[in-house]
Amino acid sequence: MFGLIVKKGKSTGLTTYRNSVPSLFARTEASARRTFEFFTVAIRNPNTRRSYARGAADFADWCGRHGITEIGKVQPIDVAAYIEGLKLAAPSVTQRLAALRMLFDWLVVGQVMVVNPAASVRGPRHSGKTGATPVLSAEEVRAILDAIDITTPIGLRDRALLAFMVYTFARVGAATGMRIDDIFIQNGRTAIRLKEKGGKRHEMPCHPQLVDYLKAYIQAAPGVSSKGWLFRTCAATTGMLTDRRMAQADVYRMIGRRAEQAGVRTRVGCHSFRATGITEYLKAGGRLEVAQLMANHESARTTALYDRRIDRISLDEIERLEI
Repeated sequence: MFGLIVKKGKSTGLTTYRNSVPSLFARTEASARRTFEFFTVAIRNPNTRRSYARGAADFADWCGRHGITEIGKVQPIDVAAYIEGLKLAAPSVTQRLAALRMLFDWLVVGQVMVVNPAASVRGPRHSGKTGATPVLSAEEVRAILDAIDITTPIGLRDRALLAFMVYTFARVGAATGMRIDDIFIQNGRTAIRLKEKGGKRHEMPCHPQLVDYLKAYIQAAPGVSSKGWLFRTCAATTGMLTDRRMAQADVYRMIGRRAEQAGVRTRVGCHSFRATGITEYLKAGGRLEVAQLMANHESARTTALYDRRIDRISLDEIERLEI
């Protein structure tokens, strides 16, 4: 993936523009600048920027392998052939196509291109009533939490972070974006303030079990300031917490280690704890519309994708068959 972020306080010239975008988009000053602006100006979400940049770079590589060296020569059939050849899940293919459509639209508006070659290309059809995120059982989550050595600040951090995603239904980005002062008292109870994607602020009460985990972690974490990051990285040399926030990749690796230590064989990722929290809440009689509010979803249909109660029902029904 190519570098697209302008360092604050420094001007950017044409050379930097051309060095920051694939050669397909860097043939002229106008195309290089306009492409660079698309990723730095038009897209604000860092995760979207990263995935769209990856898609644009991959398409540029594909064009290079097929002798297409100028964006003005890209035809709809080229975009269709690229999309058809992707060995990805349907949602990922759709995202790649959306990235190209938006980028080419931006270039057309900037008068770099005459038409958008991706506009008429159709992506794959896909639909589903459940998501693909692996969901843990309550027993598996408890096994992971109980297997963590909580005699160290790192263990207390990991237990608090995993419980945080389960009890708040928080996305991993919102969890790692937490600061100490995002935990506060409201109406006599501990509450948390999440900064979700799209700049949305989301406040909700804190589960009593999570309160205990957070208190134990914060009290044991050395050098925690009132405005510092809540979940911080660990220095490899000393094993102590730093003042830097954890990245999503750090959390993913940590989850893998903790699941392996607990003997949990379910394929698990960062979103698994969010999905598990939603599923267990609904299994306990919670309402879908309330789960939607807690998960900060725009639509209840999105929340329903995380509901895996039907998985357990299906297994129970299948086991009725005795031969």
